[in-house]
Amino acid sequence: MSKGKSVGIISIKGGVGKTTSVVNLANSLAKDYSKKVLVIDANFSSPNIALHLGNINYKNTIHDLLNQKSKPDDTIYEHEFGFHVIPSHAGSTNANYARLKQKVQHLKNHYDVILIDSSSALNEELLAAIVSSDELYVVSTPDLPTLSTTLKAVKIAAEKKTKINGLILNKVRGKNYELKPADMERLSGIPLVGVVKDNVRVLESLNKVKPITTLNSHSDVSLAYKKIAAKIIGVEYKEPKFHKKIFGYLKDDFSNLAAHKFSKGLAYYK
Repeated sequence: MSKGKSVGIISIKGGVGKTTSVVNLANSLAKDYSKKVLVIDANFSSPNIALHLGNINYKNTIHDLLNQKSKPDDTIYEHEFGFHVIPSHAGSTNANYARLKQKVQHLKNHYDVILIDSSSALNEELLAAIVSSDELYVVSTPDLPTLSTTLKAVKIAAEKKTKINGLILNKVRGKNYELKPADMERLSGIPLVGVVKDNVRVLESLNKVKPITTLNSHSDVSLAYKKIAAKIIGVEYKEPKFHKKIFGYLKDDFSNLAAHKFSKGLAYYK
């Protein structure tokens, strides 16, 4: 197998949907593009990957691997969503961060893509994730405070000589009070690789402990993640057939569809 690559998904602000993006991208890369994918939770002190995957009782974690207490084979778990995961432990902050890059370098021999979920704070954990990544993608929301933290991420990545390949703009509502995607791209200096709309179904997917790419594979959000996944591995994204996109839209908006009074016309479809 040819050597894979490590991809860091970063932000220096909580609540932007970084971990949600990691899980959905991993699911899409594995399911839609048949890639062998490993997710590493490198948010050592405030991990969230395990919560997104519905299991917090892993025997071995990234802390054990970095502290030489377990081997990779004993720390990697296969998930039903089609990818492998190295979880983190919320109860422990004692990890030798300096070993992360070495471990990732070894694991790249066995995976096509390694997605690294980073800390959302400016600390040693974030720096370890950055230097362990071949390329980075920054997750941001379209507002000034998050743009400010995005600019900090750009500066840190430049200092560590790690390339930022793209900006993922998340939770976009298309309102006038939001920064426009083109403005976010221009101000951050990062090429925009995807715009993910704000969708209440994402919250539902979190509640059901399933990626939205599995819950509704043709929703606007799912298709956005699939497009980003294609860009990460450098392949062409193929648009689904029109009827599948319509079905995905109706599935997302089923409550409104069911409540609509068609006796008053077909305005719902406009």
